[in-house]
Amino acid sequence: MFHKEGYKIIFITLVVVIISILAIDKFIDIQWLRLVLMIGLLVVLVLILQFFRNPKRHTKKENHTAVSPVDGKVVVIEEVFEKEVFNDKRIQVSVFMSPLNVHVTRYPIGGNITYSKYHPGKYLVAWHPKASEENERTTVVVENDNFGKVLYRQIAGALAKRIVNYAKVEDKAVQGSDSGFIKFGSRVDLFLPLDADIKVELNQKVRGGESVIAEKV
Repeated sequence: MFHKEGYKIIFITLVVVIISILAIDKFIDIQWLRLVLMIGLLVVLVLILQFFRNPKRHTKKENHTAVSPVDGKVVVIEEVFEKEVFNDKRIQVSVFMSPLNVHVTRYPIGGNITYSKYHPGKYLVAWHPKASEENERTTVVVENDNFGKVLYRQIAGALAKRIVNYAKVEDKAVQGSDSGFIKFGSRVDLFLPLDADIKVELNQKVRGGESVIAEKV
């Protein structure tokens, strides 16, 4: 299954690859060169297909848990001052996605969407300390009775040139369901209450919609 954000790119890539292979077969006589070029084109197609894959995830919907919004590796766990929405201290958990990861963004908790905003910006590498404040990004806050307000922020990386965010204020978020997409490498920051019980460690690999990031009883 592929994500709808990739349909156009997949179609264009498929057409270009087919036309290119036919042209190579017709106009290039050197056998080894033909083979190398054809394999290269097929590799590009496979990479595009795997980037836009959208595997089904089985989220155990629970009000006392916050699941990872994305696939990737935990690169930050620290207490920070969040100044866009809360203006107080929160626990930040950041997940970095390589181009090989699934790039679907999912709601970490279920509840009411109280804030959703897009910020244009730079395209610093996703692990840069200033990326969360200076890069292109979106900020979304979901609130429920158990966690209160949880903020997650999609952050573009050096390769990410488009962030897609489906969250709209006053809509209902379903934990683990599709909330957006980031094209070609990025990171997501999750800001949790200070009394949340963090269940992940640095450098741990997580799965969007399934891996529990924190609990709050």
